[in-house]
This record gives sequence, C-alpha cells and structure tokens, in this order.
Amino acid sequence: MTARSLAVLILSVIVLSSVTPGPAVAQAPAGQMTWAVHVSLAPTWFDPAEHTGIITLMMVLYAVHDALVKPMPGNPMAPSLAESWTVSKDGLSYEFVLRKGVVFHNGDPFTAEDVKFSFERYKGAAAKLLKDKVAAVEIVDPFRVRFRLKEPWPDFMTFYATPASGAGWIVPKKYVEKVGDEGFKKAPVGAGPYKLTSFNPGIELVLDAFDRYWRKPPTVKRMVWKSVPEDLTRLAMLKRGEVDIAYSLRGPLGEEVKRTPGLKLVGLVGNATQWLNFGAPQWDPKSPWHDRRVRLAAALAFDKDGINQAETLGFSKPSGSIIPSAFEFALAIPAYPYDPARAKKLLAEAGYPNGFDGGEFACDASYSSVAEAIGNYLAAVGIRTKMRPMERAAFLGNWREKKITSIMYTGAGGQGNAATRIQNYYVKDGLYSWGGYPDMDDLFVQQARELDPKRREALLHQIQRLAHERVMSAPLWELGFLNAMGPRVDESGLGLIALFPYSSPYEDLKLKK
Repeated sequence: MTARSLAVLILSVIVLSSVTPGPAVAQAPAGQMTWAVHVSLAPTWFDPAEHTGIITLMMVLYAVHDALVKPMPGNPMAPSLAESWTVSKDGLSYEFVLRKGVVFHNGDPFTAEDVKFSFERYKGAAAKLLKDKVAAVEIVDPFRVRFRLKEPWPDFMTFYATPASGAGWIVPKKYVEKVGDEGFKKAPVGAGPYKLTSFNPGIELVLDAFDRYWRKPPTVKRMVWKSVPEDLTRLAMLKRGEVDIAYSLRGPLGEEVKRTPGLKLVGLVGNATQWLNFGAPQWDPKSPWHDRRVRLAAALAFDKDGINQAETLGFSKPSGSIIPSAFEFALAIPAYPYDPARAKKLLAEAGYPNGFDGGEFACDASYSSVAEAIGNYLAAVGIRTKMRPMERAAFLGNWREKKITSIMYTGAGGQGNAATRIQNYYVKDGLYSWGGYPDMDDLFVQQARELDPKRREALLHQIQRLAHERVMSAPLWELGFLNAMGPRVDESGLGLIALFPYSSPYEDLKLKK
C-alpha cells in the first residue's frame, strides 16, 4: 500500500467514525396529555411562598417549580436543585451544594441568592416554626448556601426538604422583585419541567414543556388541566377521549371505569387522611361539641367500613388517627368502632337524650358525598347538621383563616412525619387549629429539641395518645384515591412517587406512540 492510499484509508475511517451514531439524543417533546381535575386551581398555588400544607397544590409545584430537595421515585428526599448537603457535627448547620447550569423559565440563572430569597419571603405552612428555628441563611458562594440553626433541630430537613412546607421550593429573586408578589401569581416563573402558557381560573390551565429542565426534557410537549368539579362529567370526558386522566372517581363511577374497555382504574393509598373535624366549637364552652362525650358519640356514630366500600370500593384504610401509618413516628390507632347504641347513650349522659342541632357541617365540595354519608349517620343518632359544601380553594382559605365556625369534614395530604401533621392540626398555633392543650404543646416543644430518636418517638406517641383520648378529631380513613386513565397513556405518573396521589414527576410521563 502506498503512502497516498494509506492516507486516504485513514481519512475514510475518520469520516466514517464521525458519522457513526453516538448515544441516542433525547427526542423533542411531542403530543398533549389532558387531565380532568376534581378541583378548581387557585392562583395562590403558583407561588411556593403561600404553600398551605395541603397536598393538592403540589400538582402545580411539581410542574412549574423545583426544590432543593424533594420526594422523587425511590427517594423521599432526592437531591434536586441541590446536588448534595451536609450537616455539622453539632447539628447547628446545614450546607447545600447547588446544581450548576440550572436556569429559570425566563433564562435567569439559579444561584444561592434565589435560595436565600425564597426562604426569607416564605409565609406558608410552618413558616413561623422554620423562622423561629433558623438563625441565618448564609451565602457561602454562588453555588453554596448554609442554614444556621439556633439550636439542634432533628426535623429541619423534614420541614424544609419535603412538601410539609414550601420553604425549599425556589423562585427567581430578580423576577419576583421586578413583578411583585401579585404579578408573580399572575405570571409565575419557575425552574420546573413545565412553564405556564395560559390560565383561565376555574376552567383550564395549559403548560408547555421546558426543554432546558436540568433533570431531562419532558417527553410530553403540552399538559392541559381542565377543572371539572362534576364526577359524572369527568368520567364522560374520559370515556369520550376528551381527557387522558380523570382524578377522583369514587363509588359507582369507579366500578364503571373497571367495566369499560380501554380504561384503567388506579387506586392509591397515599398520605391523605380525612376526618370529622370539631373545629372552633370544640373550644367553645357553650357548644355541645365542647363535651368529650358528644365528640366521642360522633366518632362512634358513623360506619367507616361501610363508607369505605361505598365510596372508595374498599381501597381506603379506616383509621383512628389523622397521621398516616406510613409516617415516621406514627402511632397505630385502630379506628373508632361503629357503635350507634353507645353513641346515643353518651349523648344522653351529656344531657342530650333527644339529640341536638349540630349546626352547619362544612366540607370540600369534591368530598360532599362522603360528608353527606357522615351527616346521615350523625342524624341517625340525633345529631342534626346542615351540609355546607365549598369549592376547595375557598374551603382551605376559610379554614386556614379561621372563618369556618362550624364542624367540618377535612383532610390532609401534606408530606413529612408525625410532627409535621401534629404541628399543623393539634398544637395551639397550628395553621389549621383553633386551640390546643398546654401539656400537648409542651410535649411538642420537647420533641423538637430531642435528638434521641427513641425518646422523641415516645414524646410524639404521647401526643397522639392524648389527642385520641380527648377525641380532638373523629378520623375516617387513610384515603384510597381512585383515578382513571385512558388508552393513550403509556406512563401516567400515578404512584411513581411514594405516598403522592397525583401524576408526577411530569418529565417522566409518556404517551403511547
């Protein structure tokens, strides 16, 4: 072989190697996936700073925003905008190493300034607790941030790095300062896998894929969420192919999904518990609900198993606690038995042999059928109530602002552990509580300072026992959330994240080709 022919051969090899297919390039997002959502979406849910401690808004945050650390498939505290974190030996310092190259939807780079800013403007669930515990947020360098605590607090990561609060979900400092808080809710900019395209309150939300999302570009180009409060309408839209996923199809509608070719029912028991909430009347000495015997009568009056079969086809788990059994430090408490005879006896002992007028019974409209069932059982033992269904955003807002002065049917799906649930609902200054007991409040302060897990568990168990003995609530179940998907869906995201009831993470969703 001549030198010239050898050179040609070498050049040919170089050229051929340059066109040989390398690693597969991610395909551009394509197609549209549509949801029929059982509630109206509120503008406040676009802003992590106003996190309500309720799981519903997480369906928005997982799409539009991102957190330093968040639950993901196979990991309840997955590194996200933070690549890693370390804790000092004395437990007083948490330092996060931030992910480089991340940008917000408007192109602003993500830095430690955004982390500090997001924490300082946070005013949602557990905001006071977090800010009472954190002495300072220090920017070490553009990609390193340090949280200094006033004292060791074993629950810092539970409150900051799970959706127990929204404090760890990051917004762009420069953009928020430019448009203001109200402007941000109207045109949110985040670092999540999808960006807002349009929003018609109470009707429709449209999101488009953000192809610069750090984890990976989404597969589905457009997501459309349609607010459809009527159960029958959601099912009809799914059967007609107008939507791909329909949330919350209970009772006979769930059975209809199971009978319909091409549709699939997905029942998930997550971290949502629901209960008869004695609310403000429990703390009013002039109210019948102030008497423990009356509250216990109500707890014994309704058939948990019967409601479970009728409403969630047996998927739910009747419970005696508002704290999910899967939570760390949860105390297993059996459901109150169904005992209407004893309920009537307790009412007579409390001075109400003929029952009494229990006033209004407020509820989230999307669970009005469950509340109505409980109301009928209460009436059967003599407790007469008047249903007051409210759209979810309004219900949650009125509950949080203590504007509901009657008993309620309530629920909670926020993540965390037993302490996060107790803090919101059982201590005096909780976001959703009207009062508390000094001994329980003191135990809560003690457990927050206790570094030994066993001793801490004992303190949290004691709080839960006291709440049960005092009948501070009448739990129904750990909810079996029934959703349905149509034939176009390859990956719905339902159940990918442990204890999370909605589709997610959105960048993992797929349509069939």
